[in-house]
Amino acid sequence: GVAALGELPAATAQPMAVGTVAGEPDPWRVIEQVRGAEGTVVATGGCFDLLHAGHTRTLQQARAMGDCLIVLLNSDESVRRLKGSTRPIIAGDDRAELLLALDCVDAVVIFDQDTPHAVLEQIRPDIWVKGGDYDAQTLPETPLIESWGGRSVTVPYRVARSTTSLAAALARVG
Repeated sequence: GVAALGELPAATAQPMAVGTVAGEPDPWRVIEQVRGAEGTVVATGGCFDLLHAGHTRTLQQARAMGDCLIVLLNSDESVRRLKGSTRPIIAGDDRAELLLALDCVDAVVIFDQDTPHAVLEQIRPDIWVKGGDYDAQTLPETPLIESWGGRSVTVPYRVARSTTSLAAALARVG
């Protein structure tokens, strides 16, 4: 299950429901160790419902940009609000477990809000990475990331790899 993190490193304007997968790396400890070694903290985020090759390529490229990769994962409730009542297809604990099984992912933080802004404000990554279906300059997170000297980057998007198209294909075959 998902275990509450307890005391978070910084106060936020809105209450947060943040968690990690029990028994897995504590993201705050990972970040502290990387920062202590003057390393680069990289973060990315999303729903990661039906993990596919486009996701893994983005995650691998993101991890290559720094010394750790923290994935900010939308909770089930957040995914429902963003994607509709039929999503997520895979429950949050399972989505987190799948992400953590990838060597390129160092830790996962699950958040309840519709955007990752509150968690980003807490972890303050040096680099925020999104897939190339976004533009780094117009990402809603970019002004926040730049406010502490971080930068937003996008990595090439893999055409024809999307959760929406996979979900539609699954629906067709039942």
